[in-house]
Amino acid sequence: MSVSVGDPAPSFTLPSNGGNEVSLSDFLGKPVVLVFYPGDDTPVCTKQLNSYNNDLAQFQALDATVVAISAQSVESHEKFAGKHGFKFPLLADTDKAVAGAYGTLGPIGFPRRSVFIIDAHGVIRYAHRAIAGLTFRPVGELIDVLLSLPR
Repeated sequence: MSVSVGDPAPSFTLPSNGGNEVSLSDFLGKPVVLVFYPGDDTPVCTKQLNSYNNDLAQFQALDATVVAISAQSVESHEKFAGKHGFKFPLLADTDKAVAGAYGTLGPIGFPRRSVFIIDAHGVIRYAHRAIAGLTFRPVGELIDVLLSLPR
């Protein structure tokens, strides 16, 4: 089952780096940029998350929160975030249940690089699932979507 633009975003609660648990409901009232990435410390994932981290002020200026999810453990996320100084949470979806709920798993269960923008009311307003994960959605494209959301 896969969610589409206009659908309510599937709720979740996952462990995060920093020793916290993060729930989608924590952000109700604010837009969320939900980033599914295949793996910690891999070349494209590192480039993607650094890009979002470097431009975090642009997201924050629109009251949007960036949240990244992958199947690695919290310990792996701690090392990855510490190495690169990420200022947004990395959530551990070790059983891939959340990735499955968002339809981001490929045919053999490998996570696809995907980005969703969820509005302040918990509705999906943008969904991009990569077939091959060699590129990622640029900050400018995500900012344009956020700017188009009703305020």
